[in-house]
Amino acid sequence: MKIMKKVAVIGATGFVGTHVVKELSDRGYQVEAFARNTSKVPQLDNVTAKSIDVNNAEELSEALKGNDAVINTFNPGWTNPNLYDDFLNGSVKIEKAVEESGIKRFITVGGAGSLFIDGKQLVDGPDFPADIKPGATAARDYLDRIKENTTLDWTFFSPAIEMHQGTAGVRPSREMWKSPNRNMPESSS
Repeated sequence: MKIMKKVAVIGATGFVGTHVVKELSDRGYQVEAFARNTSKVPQLDNVTAKSIDVNNAEELSEALKGNDAVINTFNPGWTNPNLYDDFLNGSVKIEKAVEESGIKRFITVGGAGSLFIDGKQLVDGPDFPADIKPGATAARDYLDRIKENTTLDWTFFSPAIEMHQGTAGVRPSREMWKSPNRNMPESSS
């Protein structure tokens, strides 16, 4: 078993990516933090910021080489009018780039919409918030796609529904989840 020492994080300046970069750094990993805007990457001794366009799979593949694993926290932004297509297309290109880089370990962060409650996926429920449904549906659809991948040693992480900037670690009630006033992140990288 290979010991992981160097990890690439795609979407390193978003809500999830920022925390992943810090946790990896705190644990002593060398981190390559990929983002559109590298000025937001945490300035830590063992973190190297890299600007990248995830839609250029060839360039991304070359940039990823030398890492032991890739953690994908990419999100094109919750307010993006093309959120579904941009999330799905970006995720597919990232997966392709990881394959072409020769890296086998791939962890991707999806969304809570792919979780099952009472036998059906959360995103398909009648109370699922319309404003985030395109992104959640894209994450679920990407999960269905990556299940076909037999090349990578992949993990798809579906975070809890209460994992967003507005919760501060507090589990929301069903009424809060239905509320149009809940606080959701506007965008991430």
